[in-house]
Amino acid sequence: MHWVHTLLCVSRVSSGGAAGPRLNNNQLYKFSYTTEVLVDKARGSKEGSAGYRISSDVDVNLVWRDPSSKDDQLIQVAISNVRLEPVSRRSEKKNVLHGSTTESVLGKTKLAALTKPFLVHLRNGKTKAFYSYWAEPATVKNLKRGLASLLQVQLNTGKVIENDVSGRCTVEYKAAKGQVTRTKLLETCKTAETGFTTHSQVLGVSRKSSSVTVFTLEDGFIHSAVAEEKHSVGVNARNSAAAKVVSRQTLTLVGTEAGPLEAAGKDVSGVVKSVDAKLAAVGIVAEKVKTQCKGCPSLFEHWQAQQKQLEPASLSKATAPRSFLALIQSIRKASKDEILKVLKSASKTSLPQVVDAVTSSQTAASLDAMLQFLNFTDAKGLVLQERFLYACGFASHPNERMLQALLDISKGKISSTDIKESVVIIMGALVHKLCQKGGCNLPTVVKVKKLILDGPDSTQDESEVQMYLLALKNSLLPEAIPIFTKYAESEVGAYNTISLTALQRYDIKLMTDEVCQRQVNRVYHQNRRIYEKNVRAAAADVILSSNPSYMEIQDILHFQLPASKVIRQAMRDMISHNYDRFAKVGSSSAFSGFMAQSADVTSTYSLDILYSGSGILRRSNMNIYGASKGAMLHGLQVAIEAQGLESLIAATPDEGEENLESFAGMSALLFDVQLRPVTFFKGYSDLMSKMFSMTGEPMNVVKGLILLTDHSEVIQLQSGLKASTEFQGGLAIDISGGMEISLWYRESKTSVNNRGALVVTGNITVDMDFMRAGVEVSFETEASLDFITTVQFSEYPFLVCMQMDKTTFPFSEYVTKYESLSSGRNVVSRRSKKQLVPGSEFPLHQENSNMCKKVFDSSW
Repeated sequence: MHWVHTLLCVSRVSSGGAAGPRLNNNQLYKFSYTTEVLVDKARGSKEGSAGYRISSDVDVNLVWRDPSSKDDQLIQVAISNVRLEPVSRRSEKKNVLHGSTTESVLGKTKLAALTKPFLVHLRNGKTKAFYSYWAEPATVKNLKRGLASLLQVQLNTGKVIENDVSGRCTVEYKAAKGQVTRTKLLETCKTAETGFTTHSQVLGVSRKSSSVTVFTLEDGFIHSAVAEEKHSVGVNARNSAAAKVVSRQTLTLVGTEAGPLEAAGKDVSGVVKSVDAKLAAVGIVAEKVKTQCKGCPSLFEHWQAQQKQLEPASLSKATAPRSFLALIQSIRKASKDEILKVLKSASKTSLPQVVDAVTSSQTAASLDAMLQFLNFTDAKGLVLQERFLYACGFASHPNERMLQALLDISKGKISSTDIKESVVIIMGALVHKLCQKGGCNLPTVVKVKKLILDGPDSTQDESEVQMYLLALKNSLLPEAIPIFTKYAESEVGAYNTISLTALQRYDIKLMTDEVCQRQVNRVYHQNRRIYEKNVRAAAADVILSSNPSYMEIQDILHFQLPASKVIRQAMRDMISHNYDRFAKVGSSSAFSGFMAQSADVTSTYSLDILYSGSGILRRSNMNIYGASKGAMLHGLQVAIEAQGLESLIAATPDEGEENLESFAGMSALLFDVQLRPVTFFKGYSDLMSKMFSMTGEPMNVVKGLILLTDHSEVIQLQSGLKASTEFQGGLAIDISGGMEISLWYRESKTSVNNRGALVVTGNITVDMDFMRAGVEVSFETEASLDFITTVQFSEYPFLVCMQMDKTTFPFSEYVTKYESLSSGRNVVSRRSKKQLVPGSEFPLHQENSNMCKKVFDSSW
């Protein structure tokens, strides 16, 4: 194949042996040049797009050629007759440039700089140096770099690495008769611009890009060059929430005439000095452009305008996450002192939401402000401290410094045990996210890994062991698997459950035969001792998640557990949908199904409920998953655990559960982050006092604003323009749960209430400091989902009714396009589409429906 490659590489456009275009001496090449940029929703047409076109004349001539190499040339490029116009035809009212001149828009200084000639050193068709003036505005230099990059071409087929205005990129050339096609592999480009993105693929953003330039050549030099570059950025979970930027450059030769004579000189630098001593090699790669926002409100002014939307009464409305996202953008540009001013002035009721926004901003200034503002020795600050920690756990792109801050907090004095536990549990989540992006060997990550891996064996305190196990569950460290398998066989039920549910979260490839078939099977088969029913259920789930054998499945089916997701999908009989009441081994109910399906994302739910032989709830587990393009996200898990409640109804505890302390609590896992569990009551006396004071009001598990999607990047266009891309998704969430027991009616009720409002916005803006064009795509919704389980144990077999209700919810989509000038003049167009999605009660199963009818009939 080597000879084929060689043949391809020597295939040339011209037979003269030139490596790149050659200019004739004493000749002036006159071109027309246009560069245009348009932004729109991804499927928008050019006619409706926002954007602008810059047209000009361009003169090119040879200044110097190396006598020993015809392909080593210094050329001069001069831009003149600059014109600005909209990218598509529009009425006077919608034309932001109407009545303007090029000079009035650019200003005299920028126009003079743009029309000042510059030099390009070409060697074998590639740009070796770009000479202009250091004092020129960055936008002007970048536009010149965009034109210089369009003159770069090689005449033979092949793949090379080139430097141009976009950075250092791999480029593929295909040469045919009289024509060369240049395809830039944009994903390979390396630039100084940095950005960030959400690591969860389901919640993340994807970009599709292409850049193709077609050159035609005549008489050894470029006759025309047409470049088109497209970037489309969209939300993975909803393809319609996508925006695009399209950049086009067209350079066309209109004629030649007699030009200046070639300069004499031995080398390039000497010749450049003789042309203009102030010319300097300023680099071909685009430089950063600092845009100053004229007339923009300060962070404090912005906060004052948004404050009402972030009061608790507004949190179930879409205005809350929309204001949250806008506030984050403002905080990201602010100093520590500006942020502290807002934190100190916020009302007591809005302050938790401000803490969410400041922490989610993830800048050095925002983290410093939070660490100065919070006092972890103050027991009264528990709510704000926990909101800060949870926002760290949900951070879209945490860095080592955030983890170090939590490590420092954990070593200091903390007034609340709950907060101490949350700090360590959230450190586990940050370790996972930092390891995901290749930071597993960062010094702070190594320290925290050691802390949480050594943690469970370093203490005898039951709550501390649980804390370390939950931190390890969040970390998903492969090194933690032996720890979980060890604690899965512990005599403490809570350790078993945490360990087994943690093992379920691991990649199946990490689950070796030794883990699955020996230790977990020992728990399930009770080889060494009798285990609680919910522990055996969790063990069965691990077995079924890890390529179980036929015998293992038969064994688990015999025990009638709600553990098998595999079985539930594969079989549609009454064994897997076990709403029947079973023998005294206990009873269980299980169901899974689709919540929503679209081309972009599939959302599924599963409900697993386990009861003791006497009908008392042992575990209720509700899960919601999202899947998109092969990736899975554990969006929500709310588990209610109860034990030792048989004495309330004078029932006999199940085998192995005779000495369990009375307890009920709730644990939540949200967007792959395990949160600190909440206790309803612990101990018989606590149970009795709560029994008589129960109001039926659910206990809050998590409440706040979460930055779900967070993507920011600067796309350097080949024309020299820059497109800033910002995609953010904000969620206002309120999850609460409760458990009521009525001895009078011999009835228990557990409820999980989920309330949420979601807003996702995506912006692409091309800002030249004198002119700006942009598009924003967004969607929003408000929804609630309730899961209620009612158990009547006044008779046997007892009655169980599960209800899962989704209310009718609004769904809105918006597209906003805007163009503005530095003078303040602007044109904005908005379009929206709104619909109501009908609510529903999930049907679950006919046997469940029959039982619900009996429960509610008997209630009357």
